Amino acid sequence: MKFKLTENKKEIDGITLFQIQYLKSFANINDGDLGGWIEKECNLSQDGDAHVYGNACVYGDAFVYGDAHVYGDTRVYGNAHVSGDTYVYGDAWVSGNALVFGNARVYGNAHAYGNAHVFGDTYVYGKAHVYGDARVFGDARVYGDARVYGDAHNISPLYIQGTRNSLTLCSKNHIAIGCQINSFKEWLEQFEQIGKENEYTAEQIIEYKNHIDYIIQCSKNYFNN
Repeated sequence: MKFKLTENKKEIDGITLFQIQYLKSFANINDGDLGGWIEKECNLSQDGDAHVYGNACVYGDAFVYGDAHVYGDTRVYGNAHVSGDTYVYGDAWVSGNALVFGNARVYGNAHAYGNAHVFGDTYVYGKAHVYGDARVFGDARVYGDARVYGDAHNISPLYIQGTRNSLTLCSKNHIAIGCQINSFKEWLEQFEQIGKENEYTAEQIIEYKNHIDYIIQCSKNYFNN
């Protein structure tokens, strides 16, 4: 065994978590070190170099294994799996049926959830959300306020920082502006009305229409729509 549950407890979302203590030295862990917080032993593999430390919490049916590093104020819960040589840290959350593996990094205030897969050498950070059936892999970078869902991205999803909110090509036919996600057709038909409802100036409405047109053209070129 490489760790045990201690009697130190805390509660999150009505679930009692136990702080772990490591029973041997490995990676950057020393024998006797106190680690992070898990609900039950099966949340963290007793094999490999995977470890949970700091204020990180793993609970539900989530599982951390391989050589994964989970630390900071991270939460991994639901049926999520974190494995490989991944690093999940900061205030990041991985939940639902999300899988993070390979050499991926998820950090900052990023969230991966739903049926999302984040793998390869991908970095997801900032306030980015990857969710739904999204597959983000290769050398992709997802950051800022980006929202990615539904389709595979093996390169960084297109991200534009406008004067008010960011724009993200979050699937092959949807654009997120700030936290609002619409199809290409919906944006083209409603951009002016949405802009006015959100108190955009006339100049900003024109700016964002140009951004929308550009993203749609890039999507057509990339996805061969």
